[in-house]
Amino acid sequence: MNIYPELLETLIENFKKFPGIGERTAERYALALIKMDSEDLKDFSVAIDKIKKDLKTCDTCGHLTDQNTCSICADDNRNHNLICVVEDYKNIFMFEKTGKFAGVYHVLGGLISPIDGINPDDLNIHKLISRCKELNDAEVIIALRPTIEGDTTTLYLKKILDRENIKITRLSYGIPMGAELDYLDILTLERALYDRKEVE
Repeated sequence: MNIYPELLETLIENFKKFPGIGERTAERYALALIKMDSEDLKDFSVAIDKIKKDLKTCDTCGHLTDQNTCSICADDNRNHNLICVVEDYKNIFMFEKTGKFAGVYHVLGGLISPIDGINPDDLNIHKLISRCKELNDAEVIIALRPTIEGDTTTLYLKKILDRENIKITRLSYGIPMGAELDYLDILTLERALYDRKEVE
């Protein structure tokens, strides 16, 4: 027997689709929506609706934006000769929270993993190469998770970018093997960035 009204059950089931959200938390969120005043509820629903309609990837780096170019790429005060290569746009939010990185980013959209059918052509690598060709004295910081897939992608990028005479560094190995960058604390990430090493 269903103890919730149908609409409330639908809300709970939808909240359970979020990562890390179980039955009890989903129920709390659904009940919280009921208590919201109409104006807040309207703002909430409009924001959800706009995510799919207006959010897209930056034409330059692949980060999330509601413009053609994200605010980071459009910022003339940042060092555009220093590109931090990340797997996913979520990693950018982590780096930005440190407040210590003054360069720009490039989102690959995944890692090379032949076993999963992900090859270099499936990633946003060609645009990275194009960006690097337009720069002078560029440094590419490879900030990928320390896994087999991350190392494979790092070595592939080094092989490709070596042809462009670009300095290639990676985050230091203070990061635990297999760690997700999204879950690192800010100080660990900041130190890994500061202690970056050249890729051999």
